Amino acid sequence: MPPLLIKKLFFHFGCAALLALSCATHAAPPAADPVFVPRDEAAGDVSWARFRDRLLTAVQQRDRKFVLGIVDRNVRNGLERPRGMEEFMRQWEPDAEDSPLWRELPRALHLAAAWYRHDQMPRSLCAPYVLPQWPRDIDPHGYGAVTARQTDIRNEPSGSAAVQGIVGHVIVRVADWEVADRDNDSKQKWVKIRALDRDGYIPEEHIRSPIEHLACFRKSENGWRLTSFLAAGE
Repeated sequence: MPPLLIKKLFFHFGCAALLALSCATHAAPPAADPVFVPRDEAAGDVSWARFRDRLLTAVQQRDRKFVLGIVDRNVRNGLERPRGMEEFMRQWEPDAEDSPLWRELPRALHLAAAWYRHDQMPRSLCAPYVLPQWPRDIDPHGYGAVTARQTDIRNEPSGSAAVQGIVGHVIVRVADWEVADRDNDSKQKWVKIRALDRDGYIPEEHIRSPIEHLACFRKSENGWRLTSFLAAGE
């Protein structure tokens, strides 16, 4: 990913330390797999818990009216894209059978959320926690956060392959973000990682890049609103 795009992303979210790191020509890799346990900073907010559960149900049911009803009219759609509902509809095409909205939004919401505060913006609650809590001394390029408490590392991209180790809640180097299953009939995707001083594969749903889609919300008198839904590559 171009350094300028990473720079814009971190400026957008006010991550000055990550910005300085990402612009470095050579970033030193971590000496070992760093522990990265999620902190759900909204765990005690009952209104958020109810809203998130309701939104997840709506997404599962493809309740277009409810989902679009919680999108802010000035929603941010990407670093280089115009704001607003018109662009949101054009980008996500919620009426399409294969719209990525119904896949990407729950992937973000199923993980813990963290607060962001930008100098020129009100504080926002963003999910998942990965980018907001990303360590300042690790370059976001080429690394991912294992979001599962425990996942098997297999020596091949297959659920029947031998297990060569177990990891959970750590940051690992990523060699390939999308590897097809060894079984052509399987829809499972795998991520090739370097962990425990060896190469292996874990299910794609057990790891998250800090520059994947991030959904940010703010609470108003009318309830929670989706104010931003974007990724660094957009």
